Amino acid sequence: MKRAVIVGAGIAGLATALRLGRDGWHVLVVERAPGRRSSGYMVNLIGPGYDAAERLGLLPALSASQLGLFTTVLVHADGRAKFTVPAAIAEAALGERAMSVFRGDLETSLYEAARDLADIRFGTTVVSVEQDTDRVRVEFSDGTTEHADLLVGCDGVHSATRTAVFGSDFVVDSPYLVAAFPLDHPVPGVPESSATTFIGPGRTAAIVNLGPQRSSAFFTYRCADPGVDLRRGPVDALGAAFGDLGGGVPEAIRHLEKDPDNAYFDAVSQVVMPRWSTGRVVLLGDAAWCVTLFAGHGAALALAGADHLGAALRRHGDDLPAALAAWETGLRPEVSKRQALARRGMLQYAPPSRFHVWINDLTMRAITLPGVSNLVRKGIERANR
Repeated sequence: MKRAVIVGAGIAGLATALRLGRDGWHVLVVERAPGRRSSGYMVNLIGPGYDAAERLGLLPALSASQLGLFTTVLVHADGRAKFTVPAAIAEAALGERAMSVFRGDLETSLYEAARDLADIRFGTTVVSVEQDTDRVRVEFSDGTTEHADLLVGCDGVHSATRTAVFGSDFVVDSPYLVAAFPLDHPVPGVPESSATTFIGPGRTAAIVNLGPQRSSAFFTYRCADPGVDLRRGPVDALGAAFGDLGGGVPEAIRHLEKDPDNAYFDAVSQVVMPRWSTGRVVLLGDAAWCVTLFAGHGAALALAGADHLGAALRRHGDDLPAALAAWETGLRPEVSKRQALARRGMLQYAPPSRFHVWINDLTMRAITLPGVSNLVRKGIERANR
């Protein structure tokens, strides 16, 4: 029986464990965190991500957690509405094969599906990695050692696996910070089944109200020194960057004070590598190709990457180099496209000037016009193929 070690029990790691486990591999997953994470921000599964979720058998479990579509209200700094983008516009743009869920619900579905197919160890890290043509030897912080056919690094943008095996020169930082977190209850001032979104020079704040346990907040802003704000923590940093806003923003930040660790709060960085594998070690998900939240396809690409990796390994049998080469060749064009879209997306989420805000508003207003929405839908369909 072939053996695989997977580092990281997030979406990429659990999806890989699920796919390889179903294909008959003996799978060990190690995760630095002491236990499962149940929170997280909203993710969209469209295109290859939706297809992968379907092939992995996740759709029935995820259907109960689906968030559905909602109206977007663009607002002024004080919370007054500028204009509304109907939910029908998003529905036309995304198409029928799309699903929006919280990251925590996706991870839960993956964990429930994978836990009987893999040995999952929490509170465990990799101490050393050695490999030859036949095996990879992995030593863990709990004192155990595993000899495997394949090591898969799924430990995120700050991947220790990538640093240990490939080096540390692949992270491309940008002067932006992003925060996203769930809300236990709707924020006052945000209409039901809608999101209020403020977009100003260098920053965006969005509050989504889909009811109790189904609401969330998203913030991003340009920052001269992201490291300073990261050390301050999300509550202080967001308060300083968005404290002048109305429209539910102050209430969302006060909500975060109860549990600051419940937020995803990090610098916006991409990972750009010439190769995602070397020998018997391969990186997958954000560890290999982080596209950032600006791209909106991180979870979808993680699912697709895991599913396609399993397919390539099965197709090429014992020829691991051929399998990894074919997998990367098939996936890289989509990743490159999403990374390029993310770089352009920075101008939408953090416009450099009031003029750029005005142009963005004009574009979004135009989308609501008769006939234009169909053109947008067709364009997004082409982008998601």
